Amino acid sequence: MQIENDAFARIIENLHDGLYFVDTDRVITYWNKGAERITGFSSVEVVGRRCSDNILTHVDSEGNCLCLGRCPLMATIADGQDRESEVYLHHKGGHRITVFVRVSALKDSLGNTIGGIELFTDISSILLNNARVQELEKLALLDNLTQLANRHYLERELLARFEEMKRVKVPFGILFIDIDYFKNFNDVYGHDVGDQVLKFVATTFVTNSRPFDLYGRWGGEEFIGIIRNIEPEELVLLGNRVRVLVEQSYIVHTEKKVSVNVSLGATMAAENDTIDSLTKRADTLLYESKRLGRNRLTFG
Repeated sequence: MQIENDAFARIIENLHDGLYFVDTDRVITYWNKGAERITGFSSVEVVGRRCSDNILTHVDSEGNCLCLGRCPLMATIADGQDRESEVYLHHKGGHRITVFVRVSALKDSLGNTIGGIELFTDISSILLNNARVQELEKLALLDNLTQLANRHYLERELLARFEEMKRVKVPFGILFIDIDYFKNFNDVYGHDVGDQVLKFVATTFVTNSRPFDLYGRWGGEEFIGIIRNIEPEELVLLGNRVRVLVEQSYIVHTEKKVSVNVSLGATMAAENDTIDSLTKRADTLLYESKRLGRNRLTFG
């Protein structure tokens, strides 16, 4: 069976995954609806621009910018080899989303490379979180601005995790997270931009969390991640990944990138802990991170 060109065009336009084409200079020449849905950027906003022009700006798990010499699409255009990798793309809303990308060379009828193709799949926790948000809204346990669990729900969740730890010995830890210099940020940019930053920081937590972890807003610019069934070394790795992804996230305000850093305190729950003792210890560790220069994690 032969598929007509217009039918083929409709198929790729309506793929669930994001798909885009670039020329040999990595200028975007095509952007499908899946790419619009996953990234928040419309075709009109991106076609004719490079993906590194404040659009996708892929980074790896260590925060390295792939547009600066490590771009799998650029490498594939150069050598013609297909590639696959897990990366973190920049959403229009400012946060980072985990995607699995597959890249191939785009060739003409003579076999000459004329560009590249990237297909990317959203593998973040955003769909699961949407269901969680709907449930929290019903229970009035949602922070209205960030769409995260509010403090009351976090306290309920901590009680549940303590009970689980006593009953079936499932360990858990918490991340106490604070945006660095946020008051100064609001003074410079205003509270409307500050609210946008709070939203993209919160969404960065959610889209890069495991399905059974919970992040919530403790108050102001403070957040807590309740990380279930994890060992100390893994908690540190996860916390630092979150820190790096926030550092590499941004919004564009008056044609400039606007970003923030976070400091973290990380600790494991002990059998004799209470909510108060656990959160106070994590808060003390957070302020040790602040004392040591910010944009870092302290574990204890």
